Amino acid sequence: MGPMAAQKDYRNRRAFYEYHIEEKVEAGMVLLGSEIKAIRDGKLNLSDSYARVDGGEVFLVNCHISEYKNASFGHEPLRKRKLLLHRKEIRKLQKRVAEKGLTLVPLRVFFNSRGYAKVEIGIGKGKQHRDKRQAMKDRDQKREIQRQMSQY
Repeated sequence: MGPMAAQKDYRNRRAFYEYHIEEKVEAGMVLLGSEIKAIRDGKLNLSDSYARVDGGEVFLVNCHISEYKNASFGHEPLRKRKLLLHRKEIRKLQKRVAEKGLTLVPLRVFFNSRGYAKVEIGIGKGKQHRDKRQAMKDRDQKREIQRQMSQY
């Protein structure tokens, strides 16, 4: 499967349930060869991961990439992975995260047209329990409307 083949993108569905996403930023990822192979095999889990600005650099923390079985040397599944952003973008993210209650949440990992793995990060504000219930109600209503529409 070459770099131009159709690639799946991996979404963090939980992020939209847990957070109000205010802004999105696209970043490159510094990965090992075995990690890229594992991601292409679908061995990626974003559910408990988050991004953190640390010493002028941004890192993806708790992103689980399972080991690639055919690799001659493996990688640590939960290691911190550096994200590639311009200094200006990093400073902007750092200022926003310093605000009360804002978090950097990975929304999806995808491959761009050149075959590079990219991560989309959202600046999110945590939802209250009542907001989550409202989101569930809205989702159920949409589903019911679609069901009614499909019958006609």
